[in-house]
Amino acid sequence: ALLRPGRFDRQVVIDRPDMRGRRAILGIHARGKPLASDVDLEVVARQTPGFSGADLENLVNEAAILAARRDSRAVYMKDVQEAIEKVIAGPERRTRLITESERKIIAYHEAGHALVMNALEHCDPVHKVTIVSRGMALGYTMHLPDEDRTMALKSKFEDDIAGLLGGRVAEEIIFDEITTGASNDLERVTAMARNMVTRYGMSAKLGPLTFGQAEEMVFLGREIGEHVNYSEDVAEEIDGEVRRIVMQAHERATQALRDNLDKLHAVARRLIEIETIDRTEFEALVAG
Repeated sequence: ALLRPGRFDRQVVIDRPDMRGRRAILGIHARGKPLASDVDLEVVARQTPGFSGADLENLVNEAAILAARRDSRAVYMKDVQEAIEKVIAGPERRTRLITESERKIIAYHEAGHALVMNALEHCDPVHKVTIVSRGMALGYTMHLPDEDRTMALKSKFEDDIAGLLGGRVAEEIIFDEITTGASNDLERVTAMARNMVTRYGMSAKLGPLTFGQAEEMVFLGREIGEHVNYSEDVAEEIDGEVRRIVMQAHERATQALRDNLDKLHAVARRLIEIETIDRTEFEALVAG
């Protein structure tokens, strides 16, 4: 009722900024802040795809706070990088108690993500791998695109799903065991595979169709459910296709790690040693 014709005749759609927009927004919020010479806002704009204007403002302010806590007179690139990670993954939690055996599992888990992503063509480049806890995550692998995208390829969905399964697969290969550490990965994998089938028509078996109609409460302005407009038989086929996509990605992740087992050990050992690997060191490790 709130958006009936005649009530709001002009509706403005504001999309998230592209790289040029992010660079301009960063420049506005950086005014008056003592940026060091190593801070390159072009690089920061490339590293923040999907950030809203508010996210970018928060990033710049957070970087200034981090610099102030160090009693620094200038905001350095390391402050900006830390602020980006804080916005994406939450604050560091170095006080979290983790046993040595858990630390080893986390190192191989994150190394597994990074190696599979590096091996598959359509995954975004790995920018950082760490076993330092952030937010609710025990460790994480940061992968960022080199350019903005307006659409996603089926092959990218398939590679991204395999990359997300890389941590779980590494646990299976190295420890012959699985942990709860992949719970968020599995949620994302399942959602991506289901969207491929039900929203994007990417299932050859079910064809170029969409399944399920979103129900909205216009007053609240967001989805609250989905109207099922298909039969139980089709629901079973959807579940089967989701399972097929995930299991095929699992097989590809397994093959990628078995083909690069020496690199998996090298990256995991380095993570156990120094906790965090940046893009340059990661690429050197996998090239060796």
